[in-house]
Amino acid sequence: MDHGKLAEILFPEVETAPEYYEKLYPKREVPQGAMITRLGPSPTGFIHLGNLYGAFIDERLARRSGGIFYLRIEDTDEKRFVEGAVETIIDSLEFFGIDFDEGAGRRAESGSYGPYFQSRRKDLYSCFAKELVKKGSAYPCFMTEEEIAETRKQQEEKKETPGIYGKYAVCRDLSIKEIEKNISAGKTYVLRLRSNGAGALDQEEKNNINVPDAIRGILTMPSNYQDIVIMKTNGMPTYHFAHVCDDHFMRTTHVVRGEEWLSSLPIHIELFEKLNFRPPIYCHTAQLMKLDENGNRRKLSKRKDPELSLDFYKEKGYHPEAVREYLLTLLNSNYEEWRTQNPGISCEEFPFSIEKMSTSGALFDLHKLNDVSKECLAGISASSLREFLEKWASQYRPDVYDALKENKAYLESIIDIGRNDPKPRKDFICASQMFEYIKYFFDGFFEIEDRLPEEVSNRDAVSILKAYLSTYDPGDDQSTWFSKIRDIASDLSYAARPKDYKKDPDAYKGHVGHVSTVIRIAITGRSQSPDIWTIQNIMGETKVRSRIIDYLS
Repeated sequence: MDHGKLAEILFPEVETAPEYYEKLYPKREVPQGAMITRLGPSPTGFIHLGNLYGAFIDERLARRSGGIFYLRIEDTDEKRFVEGAVETIIDSLEFFGIDFDEGAGRRAESGSYGPYFQSRRKDLYSCFAKELVKKGSAYPCFMTEEEIAETRKQQEEKKETPGIYGKYAVCRDLSIKEIEKNISAGKTYVLRLRSNGAGALDQEEKNNINVPDAIRGILTMPSNYQDIVIMKTNGMPTYHFAHVCDDHFMRTTHVVRGEEWLSSLPIHIELFEKLNFRPPIYCHTAQLMKLDENGNRRKLSKRKDPELSLDFYKEKGYHPEAVREYLLTLLNSNYEEWRTQNPGISCEEFPFSIEKMSTSGALFDLHKLNDVSKECLAGISASSLREFLEKWASQYRPDVYDALKENKAYLESIIDIGRNDPKPRKDFICASQMFEYIKYFFDGFFEIEDRLPEEVSNRDAVSILKAYLSTYDPGDDQSTWFSKIRDIASDLSYAARPKDYKKDPDAYKGHVGHVSTVIRIAITGRSQSPDIWTIQNIMGETKVRSRIIDYLS
């Protein structure tokens, strides 16, 4: 077979030599040991926690080594392309603090190794596809979908591994004359890799390969024997082929991806070898897992688990810093110990190590995220939280946005209640929960949510509130204010101290706590809230009196 002639038949329009691209994309001028990492999502309209998880690792590796982190859009599958998906990807990752040094952007690309959209790199792929044909490492395959389906059926019946290889690769040894005849007849074809594998099911006939993995150590697995498709009928590359070319010419040193790609690793290694490219160091992360209702571990599912989507965290209003903190607890088991020893220090200072990543599935726990978020938000200033809450509301709760932005000082005072105490409050989790927690401060969202204590009759509640209105003075300090409530309690046969009621419950209707709860419900609509004295000082006398009067009416 004259492979050079075949290459010209298949790629007559390709005149560029491989050397051109080697000069166009030279080795990067970066410090020794610097890592070049990338994120390569498909623009399908769905960006998930796994993408963020991988991007976080990529970013860490690049930043801590003085390297480069870039964004490449792998959009060779036209059927899966969703309009606006690229913008969604960029916006979502930026929301969580993921910044790229170069790559695809909203309006334009940045960097000297683009285009960063695979759909715009067809000339490069065609050049190296032609090169593989020249070497006898690739061939056109004219098998129809029906023929491939029939082959798969035969293999399943024989309990053989499905695929095109060995005797099933019926186009492997077509002559140039047969190929030309098929093309002239208008038959479509794909370009397949001519694998060096045995092409048989006998494991003894396969050679093992050893591949270093930064997380898993040396991986030993059978070499590839499948004649996989590298160029589709439309002339676009498959992922297998495109990512090999791009990782080489974008000078990627480390590829972070999920363990679901382990089965494809022999294919990729063979492609690197046949193209005479040095493969990057692969870093195969474990799957994100969760416990099901029976306590069994399973993979996070797009269908079952809304928390897999990044939109879930944006809509709920989880703070980016909290999510980043939580991801670090999944990435390195020693992070929590480090955090305990380094309170108040940015998580960016944590000495992340890819070697310390687990090879078993990281267990995602929403409750744990909430706990981490409480700790994180407690350390963020009221002004920053106010800005975050307003920004979240502007996008996800426009119905409350006007109320929140009306008085910034008022909102900050609300957020800051109890946060500077010796034992500061740690009850904020996310923006949506924050608003639900504080919404009673705003008349448009105030409602009576809780019932009176069982110990207080409706008649007594009226008496308590009328007495409170007559004695209420916004200038009272907390001690004086509470002393007045005790007096009201005593006057109405409620114990001035809870311990007195506990000691002799038959002697009293209830205790001062039940009385103060009535006041709390009238002002906040809730039986539980932060310190009511502080709350009414923030609300102001007018609002407090109005709330009580409305309750009485």
